[in-house]
Amino acid sequence: MRQIMSKKYLGLALAISAASAAQAGNVTTSGEDLVIDTDSGIKVKVSDNSASFQLGGRIQWDYDATQSDDNGVDTTDFDVRRARLYAKGHFGDWAYKTQFNVAESDGADGGTAEDLYIRYMGFGSAATVTIGKQKEPFGLEELTSSKDISALERSAMTERYAPGRSGGIQLSGKGSNWTYGIGYFEAGGNGSDDFNNTAVTARGTVAPIQTNNMVVHLGAGYTTRDADTQADEVDTFNLELAGASGPFHAQAEYFDSEEGQVDVDGYYVQLGWIITGESRPYKAGAFKRVKPASPKGAWEVVARFEDGDGKYSDVGLATTDGEQTTLGLNYYANSNVRLGVSYMDGEEANGTSGDEVRARLQYAF
Repeated sequence: MRQIMSKKYLGLALAISAASAAQAGNVTTSGEDLVIDTDSGIKVKVSDNSASFQLGGRIQWDYDATQSDDNGVDTTDFDVRRARLYAKGHFGDWAYKTQFNVAESDGADGGTAEDLYIRYMGFGSAATVTIGKQKEPFGLEELTSSKDISALERSAMTERYAPGRSGGIQLSGKGSNWTYGIGYFEAGGNGSDDFNNTAVTARGTVAPIQTNNMVVHLGAGYTTRDADTQADEVDTFNLELAGASGPFHAQAEYFDSEEGQVDVDGYYVQLGWIITGESRPYKAGAFKRVKPASPKGAWEVVARFEDGDGKYSDVGLATTDGEQTTLGLNYYANSNVRLGVSYMDGEEANGTSGDEVRARLQYAF
């Protein structure tokens, strides 16, 4: 059954890819009531925007070499990091999104749901209600899509503290320069008794400066998560600071977490420079990927340093106190294709070290 499903997914992916590779443009029917947009994927909408339907996805092929002599890790791999297809749309005040993994890293077969939710938009942009599996509102880097982050992999801090996707209900909204979200979610997720333990997660952001070539972003988040035992209960606080000015961008996050009777914390700081002069797009409290201004593409360099209790598995280390440095180079051939390479070097507080070299070819549509 999975093989049949995978063939269907791959056939659909090829059809969408062929359409998105065509010259971008809008086609309107003779009745002037439908608009077909092939700029990225396939989007069909009614001309008065009362209904829409969109197909898209991403494919990321990675080469990865990880080494930690102290931990006996020495691996080299060439595999799919992510391969996803989504369908989303709306009719009137109701919207939906379904996103599934076609294939996953480490040889997994795929077929699992990433997003699976229904959204009510009848109150306007200041208040929408989303029910289903979705990202919890927590963390700038976590809420920036994996196809849009500047470093190929998220920081060890985000991997350690951000809850990611869960089933639940969320109230969220946005204005010209602010966003908020608060939700009630499964704490453990995807088990047979998901709501036996629950979580409340919230985030708010504001951009006091937001112009065509400059933005300053401030944000804060909080999540409290139940567990079967007090030792596994978690309360985590997060602060965000980010900005972009012309071709330069920067972001930093701090996390502080009480896990049972243990207090842990950590932070990262990331800097980027788009050599070819483009600006990193920003919308509704998160950054988007670079869009080249020239047919020759765009180049970007990125550097990140992080310190504290984090999940350092990318460099073959443990979830522990340590530090990590990341250097990366990206080439954006067009709005869909990105090539990237990165080097990560980490060290635990006890002196155990590890590193990783990663290269990626991405097609997002």
